[in-house]
Amino acid sequence: MSKRRIFDIDFPEVTPEVPAAAPERKSVSVPTGTETPKERRGPMATAIHENAEALRDRQAAEAAIRAENDRLAHELVRLKKLGLIVDMIPLDEIRAEKLTRDRAAGRDPELDELKESIRAIGLSNPVRIEQSETGYELVQGYRRLAAFRELLAETGDAERYGRIPAGLIARGETLEHLYRRMVDENLVRRDISFAEMAALAKAYLQDAQTGAGDIDQAIATLFGSAGRQKRIYIRNFAALLERIGGHLAHPYAMSRALGLSLLKKIEREPGAAAMLQRLLMAQPDRSEDEETAILRGFVEASSTAPKDAGAAAASPRGGANPGAKTTLRVARSEGVARCIATDGRVELRMERDFSAIDRHRLELAVEAFLTALDG
Repeated sequence: MSKRRIFDIDFPEVTPEVPAAAPERKSVSVPTGTETPKERRGPMATAIHENAEALRDRQAAEAAIRAENDRLAHELVRLKKLGLIVDMIPLDEIRAEKLTRDRAAGRDPELDELKESIRAIGLSNPVRIEQSETGYELVQGYRRLAAFRELLAETGDAERYGRIPAGLIARGETLEHLYRRMVDENLVRRDISFAEMAALAKAYLQDAQTGAGDIDQAIATLFGSAGRQKRIYIRNFAALLERIGGHLAHPYAMSRALGLSLLKKIEREPGAAAMLQRLLMAQPDRSEDEETAILRGFVEASSTAPKDAGAAAASPRGGANPGAKTTLRVARSEGVARCIATDGRVELRMERDFSAIDRHRLELAVEAFLTALDG
């Protein structure tokens, strides 16, 4: 009796060259309005997938935060350069040592008016400061800072006067630009004198960090926004301070006309500078009005020094008539020049801007003119 083999399975023959095809999935009809069931994952696969999505979301958030921080940082620098970032800065953190001030030494007599305005309505125009390693350096607003310090000392109200509104300037500006910021703001003031501006130009020239070669370069750098004639006046006052500045107690009270008249007399009359210095030294404790009176009297007084007889005989003027006057006209291609010559004075008038001519060329022309007269 034959035995029946229960576990025998007959497999169909598979051609080895042809790979077995993937079993065809049966399509499942999904009723309308229902979601397609997701493929089921194991717990580990689900955790890995969720962790990867969390990492991607975190990286995207960090990138967005970095981009926003960069944008805000650039915007902060831009606003600082414009002086539009204002903060309340403690007074004891602000120093005024980096720049030489263009203000006269001593207390400003108009500071009381500024203090009354601050008491009434506060400070409408913030000072300008630059952040340093140990605090802040004042760039603009010396009088405003002085007013706040006096108000704090008088009232003791640290909450109101212990801090001052200040515009923050971005670090890294050159010393030249910081000086220009200070000067350009003060050029609009009507009360700043030519002596103050000349003194600042001299201090700028003496500062080893500025690199100015001469007084003309210092004036051109600091007062580039001023007109040419104003820069010439500053140059003249710088020359005046060079001659007698050390003997003046109140140079900043000197008017433009008085200063120019003083310089002309000193340059025209030998020994005039020494004579003026003796007059000033004779009254050491003089006030502004007294010093102004001395200077005006010196300008208005005629030279009383006796002329040397030999020099007078050799002088081409000799016994010329002080009231004599010679007028002539010279025709040139660019126009007619009118010349008026009197005792001690030659005036040339022409439709031409002589102030635009280089100073050195003018000196050469005047020297050639005088040489031609002597020849």
